Amino acid sequence: MWLFAGMLSAFLCVTMSSCSDSDESNPGTPAADTSTLTTFTVGSVSFNMVAVDGGTFRMGATYELLGDATDREKPDHSVTLSSFRIGETEVTQELWQAVMGTNPSAHQGARLPVEQVSWVDCLDFISKLNALTGQTFRLPTEAEWEFAARGGTKRQDHKFSGSNKVNEVAWFQASSGGATHEVGTKLPNELGIYDMSGNVWEWCKDFYGAYSSESQTNPSGPAMGTFRVIRGGAYDTSFYGCRVSYRETGTDENHRSGSCGLRLAL
Repeated sequence: MWLFAGMLSAFLCVTMSSCSDSDESNPGTPAADTSTLTTFTVGSVSFNMVAVDGGTFRMGATYELLGDATDREKPDHSVTLSSFRIGETEVTQELWQAVMGTNPSAHQGARLPVEQVSWVDCLDFISKLNALTGQTFRLPTEAEWEFAARGGTKRQDHKFSGSNKVNEVAWFQASSGGATHEVGTKLPNELGIYDMSGNVWEWCKDFYGAYSSESQTNPSGPAMGTFRVIRGGAYDTSFYGCRVSYRETGTDENHRSGSCGLRLAL
């Protein structure tokens, strides 16, 4: 039985041995590089954050994606990012329940990604999670999201996050059976991050805005705007929306959907 937030205590674990060497639910999944993981625990629910070394990359419609790219993904441009951490998986319903005491999701299951949460809801969740852990979790910027999805400094220029074969790494319209799936049951990308293609869309910090060809360092999007960025595609989208450069035109920050959740950054 899940515990309510008022009954919880939070613990921070920075242990490299706390992460399993294999994924029993998906024996074909390579072992995660535990040296890059930091484990946090809220009540009885643990989750991992993956270290992403800083670097420079081309963001947007790069050569391997040009054939499928929309104008929203152009022009590709140089982005330099500092190091950060990002969630190994999307935020699960059990973690949301542990922090918030409720579970708004349309598809119910402890290890399913939480959904039916707006951008504003996510900020509330993160504020309460930070109070419990003493950390400074946040939503990733759009640039951080894409860098991590591409595999960071280990990237191999895949169309999807970890593969050129969408079925290997994503739950999407043709493979999901019309529902979300437990996190971490497809193959990870080069950094050991799961489900950055498919399963649920993921909120980013940024307002949506058109790209510029100018080089940028640690960009965080326009200072003002109308809509927030969501990334990654979902269980009910085609393979097209699961590409690492694909971006929607933006979503109202109060919008809730059964196909939209979040991933933490730190």
